[in-house]
Amino acid sequence: MKTQVKALVVGGGAVGTSIAYHLARAGWDDVMLLERDELTSGSTWHAAGLLPLFNMSYATTHIHDYSVKFYKTLEEETGLNAGFAVVGNLRMAQTQERMDEYMLYASTAETVGVPYEWLTPDEIKARWPLIRTDDLKGALYHNTDGYINPADVTQAMAKGARQRGVMIERKWQADGFHWTGAAWEVTCTKMVEKGGNLVASDEQIVITAEHVVTASGNHAQRTAQMLGIKIPAIPVEHQFIVMDQDPTLQEWRKDNPEHPVIRDADAQSYVREERGGWILGVYEKNAPARFEYGVPDSFRADLFPLDLERIEAQYMAMIHRIPSCEESGLKDDFNGPICYTPDGNPLVGPAPGLHNMWLAEGFSFGITAAGGTGYYLAQMMVEGEAEIDMASLDPKRYGPWMTTEYAARKNEECYDHVYILHHPDEERPACRPLRTSPAYDRQKAHGAQFGQVNGWERPNYFGPVDAPESFDHDSRSFRRGGWWDYAKSEAEAIRNGVGLIDATAFTKHRISGPGATAFLDWFTTNSLPKVGRINLTYALTGAGTTRTEYTIVRTGEEDYYLVSAGAWHAYDQDYLYKAIMEKEAEFGRINEQDVTTQWGVFAIAGPKSRDVLKTLVRDADPETALSNKRFPWLSCREIELGMCPVRAIRVAYTGELGWELHHPIEMQTYLFDQLMAAGEPHGLKLVGARAQNWLRQEKSYRAFGTELGRDATPLEAGLNRFVDLSKEFHGKAAMEALGIRSKCVTLLIDGPSDADPWGREALYDGETKVGRLTSGGYSVAFGKSIGMGYVRPDLAVTGQKLKVKMLNQLWEAEIVEDSPYDPTNAVIRVTG
Repeated sequence: MKTQVKALVVGGGAVGTSIAYHLARAGWDDVMLLERDELTSGSTWHAAGLLPLFNMSYATTHIHDYSVKFYKTLEEETGLNAGFAVVGNLRMAQTQERMDEYMLYASTAETVGVPYEWLTPDEIKARWPLIRTDDLKGALYHNTDGYINPADVTQAMAKGARQRGVMIERKWQADGFHWTGAAWEVTCTKMVEKGGNLVASDEQIVITAEHVVTASGNHAQRTAQMLGIKIPAIPVEHQFIVMDQDPTLQEWRKDNPEHPVIRDADAQSYVREERGGWILGVYEKNAPARFEYGVPDSFRADLFPLDLERIEAQYMAMIHRIPSCEESGLKDDFNGPICYTPDGNPLVGPAPGLHNMWLAEGFSFGITAAGGTGYYLAQMMVEGEAEIDMASLDPKRYGPWMTTEYAARKNEECYDHVYILHHPDEERPACRPLRTSPAYDRQKAHGAQFGQVNGWERPNYFGPVDAPESFDHDSRSFRRGGWWDYAKSEAEAIRNGVGLIDATAFTKHRISGPGATAFLDWFTTNSLPKVGRINLTYALTGAGTTRTEYTIVRTGEEDYYLVSAGAWHAYDQDYLYKAIMEKEAEFGRINEQDVTTQWGVFAIAGPKSRDVLKTLVRDADPETALSNKRFPWLSCREIELGMCPVRAIRVAYTGELGWELHHPIEMQTYLFDQLMAAGEPHGLKLVGARAQNWLRQEKSYRAFGTELGRDATPLEAGLNRFVDLSKEFHGKAAMEALGIRSKCVTLLIDGPSDADPWGREALYDGETKVGRLTSGGYSVAFGKSIGMGYVRPDLAVTGQKLKVKMLNQLWEAEIVEDSPYDPTNAVIRVTG
């Protein structure tokens, strides 16, 4: 057995096998896969094998789409039938709101090129008369997917991997990981059968690997403990039952093809044919998390007892939907552990704080995602970056604040939310509130309806003060929800008066030391600001695409305050930390301090914002303390508001006159009260994130995670003014080599009267798809829908007419100049 390899993949399920295959296909000829038992002995063996293409996530849809196409090629390559039944997938809707959801799914699918078809209840009945349709509104059907045999597809990928030189070793368990500074030393123990259990023997070896990938499935908590990190991948029980043969179905099948996978989302279940009968799978409430602290040694390819009471409602719904199955008995049952994460997306990418350690954990739809995960993760490892932005799947989207209890409860919630209506404005309630700023209770008393960002509670909008607990839930919609009017009035307040936004969740770092300036000059694209000034800048990936957006405040010659997106705290910190470790020997000592929880932030903005602050600022000449002469745009000053010391930054993400007020977190309630009292005579209004999101689009301000990500460069995002090509910086050559493949634009949209785009819609030039939206909302300045997105470079011209796919219709849109509201920034720079 070889003990020195380029890459070691730990875990022999569908995901691990696909990763090993794709690493070999990408050119790595020294790859080994370890499996502690037999291939497919984890969740793979009891998976139902469904291959749903549709997903609200752009990256996940790409992954699923690749898998479906890839699995169809395996038999030709390996000679093994992967067991792929291309029967199609029928998503039925009992309500108009569910149809609205499918319309958004469909538009997202169009951005990836996934085909689909709309069916009426009568058309469903005509094709598949065993399905009851009298209570349906319609269905979304796509004929390119179906279901697959999980064991067969895994063995086919394993054979393909072996043909490409991958070594697959079974009955070896990874028991320890040690980083030498150049490679990983992985201690492995031979596993042996003893009394029906799999136990460790005395035989051990150490495998040295340049790269390690963990795809340990249900054993993710054990992996996390060995690596000294947190992985919020914890299994949840998932049940499905196999019915005896249905004579009516058998008779119908004599002259007809197999039914598609039948998804009745409003009944929380799916049904497919199985040897003349039916399989019913459910996503019910109260399914418990299992193995929070590790899988017992005695648990192998085992199952839990069936809990029929828990799925009784879904079983009755199946009989309602397919009446012929009522007389079929129960043939077999499965209740096994399926790994989940708090948001349902897997954890794919570099492990936090570790070099050349890659995670592929937390797959609730592992068979669907396995092929694409192997493909895109191999790109990241071999080429340095994937062709799509994988940030939404990055393991570091959860920070060190995440606990086992949080992960277990959120994973249970995620499981029972699989088939709920997935409104784009959905906020899930479990494990909240958890991380709160000191002003949380005060804002809640003013009607704040909160969302959760990286565990933080952040106001989305301010509704009625006496709103019932269900107000936000009841306000959700795929169109303009019940919150829309509140967000509109908040946006108007900032445009016409003054508003206050809680931005405490911002990620904040202090970078100092003799090497700080040289490091940041290399690490970021823009020239560094002078002391007392700020700039907007970007850190790039090695592939030249956008990795992080920073506001840099220079507080001293070798002292900097960096502000980045609150949702990406650990993601940004890890990249920053690893870059410092790499370059410190070259540039000199660099101190990095995470000061996120030391500073609270309020953003005050609007034409009257200076008037509000004037009454609070303590200065020898308060009338001029906030003037353009003493406090110009894009500068930072240490000021005092009442008794609170404030690091004030003259910048506003809303595009109005405004300041960010960074303050000691322990003084936040004092400052909040002072600002509210000072603002009352000026009509100050509390403002949430949704209004802010609309306003920043009127200024064409790009947002990380939407316009900015690892699939586009700052030049493609139209941020040339923040890229200093006269200097050298990380990723510069790669960025220039990529050129301009697509271009970010802002569009004003003549859409439906009751809906705005969400930022997931396809863009068309006539009948040709030419791009996609990445953001969307409503413009109070222009009185119509607004959006931002990417189009072909030749179409990125002011005045270009396009169409946006919304609610299954094409709506007129026009590309406008960047910053359509106040393009000269006169409002932001207004004197006073």
